[in-house]
Parts: sequence; structure tokens; C-alpha cells
Amino acid sequence: MDPQTIESYFSLLLRRAAGEPTQHLTGKQEFWGLEFEVTPDVLIPRPETEHLIEVALDRLAVRELRSARDPKLTGDGLTIVDIGTGSGCIAIALAKELPAAKIYATDISPAALKIAQRNATRLGFSNRITFLESNLLVAFAPSPNQSLAFDLIISNPPYIGRKESTTLPIEVRDHEPAHALYGGEEGYELYGLLVPEAARHLKPTGLLVLELGHDSLSAVRPLFESPEWTSLLVTNDLAAIPRVLSAERT
Repeated sequence: MDPQTIESYFSLLLRRAAGEPTQHLTGKQEFWGLEFEVTPDVLIPRPETEHLIEVALDRLAVRELRSARDPKLTGDGLTIVDIGTGSGCIAIALAKELPAAKIYATDISPAALKIAQRNATRLGFSNRITFLESNLLVAFAPSPNQSLAFDLIISNPPYIGRKESTTLPIEVRDHEPAHALYGGEEGYELYGLLVPEAARHLKPTGLLVLELGHDSLSAVRPLFESPEWTSLLVTNDLAAIPRVLSAERT
């Protein structure tokens, strides 16, 4: 190899040995059969997050069957929002599967939204997704002249406790954005804000689909013990960890 290639190779090797994620070295990560740009401004898409997409599509199809409609979804008539979109992987995967759906994607980070918009443009979905800077669902607060209700609210929220930070791999702790990792001191605090907001913004029979941390189910499940929610379902990932919680708005 030429000297420049050798120098580049060993530079990458040293960065990886120091704990920098491979995805930051290559600048990309595959998710749902699509290639996403990733930088230190966004959470690296994980394979387990694909379960969110699977559960959302399954539950939307069941809802159509229950209403005596064709379960082969195109997304026609559906309004969806992805909360904390990061790289945009969830919103873009749903846009791929539901070509007629109206999709919104929010994030509290302007830098993350730029990455998500770049991914949507490069993958051909920029005209299908509206990206908004917003803390949870604040951007959709009802006004006297306008109210937007959703068929699906989906989110992979920050769910790691700050008290666990020292136990995280260096790739995660030192190289991924803290705002996308930590949901509070315990890790589950953000769910307590998101679940009531979702109840106010879902249509009747609308669905909320959330990714869970490895030990957050016991704290999150009680948030759904109210008349606003029904048909609670917990789905395990391939490691038998409760990974996705979904529920229907009454």
C-alpha cells in the first residue's frame, strides 16, 4: 500500500483502539435495510430498535383488521410522529413501509435534525417527512385554530440512568450524545412526561409504541394503568429482554 493509505489505516486503528465507535470512523450504519449517516451528534441506530418498527406495523395492521379494512398498509390516512428522531432512522423506515402516511419527526437537538434531514434527502424521503425542533410533543400543543392528532406516536427515548454512566462502554459513554442517552438520574423519568403528552395527542384507537431500557419496564408499565389506555403489549427482543411497550388510546 502507498504511504498515505498506510497512514490513514493506522490513524483509524488508533482511534478505534481509543474507543471511538466504528460507525463514527465509517460515518454510516445500516438500519431496516437502509444506510444512514451517523456522527457524534446522533445516537447510533441499534438492531433492537427495529423491533419498534415491527411492532408498530403489526399493531396498525391489526387495527385495520378489527375495523374490517384491508390490513395491507399503505399508510393512507395515517398521521405519525417519531419523537427524538436522532438520525431519522425510525421515521425514514416508516416512510419506506407506509408510502402514503404523513410523518413528522422531532428532536430537541438542531444538530441531530440536520443529520436526519440529510439522511431523508439522500434516501429519497425528504418530501415525506416534516422535521421539527421540539421537546417531546411541545411543537404540537393545541392552539385555538389548529389541533393535530396522531394515529401513531413512536419513540426510542433516552432511557439510561445517569447513575449508570460509569458502567457504560467507552464507545457509548464518551462518544454518543448525552441528551440521547440519559433519561434522568434513574433513566425512566422521560417516560413520565411522554406518556401523558401522548395521551393528549393521539386519536381514539391511536397507538403509542415505545422502546424500553433493559430494566425500565417495572417503572413504565404503571404509567398505563389509567382509563386512557388499553391493549397494553410488551414485546421481547431476541435476547428475551422486554424491549417494546405498545398501547392503544381508548
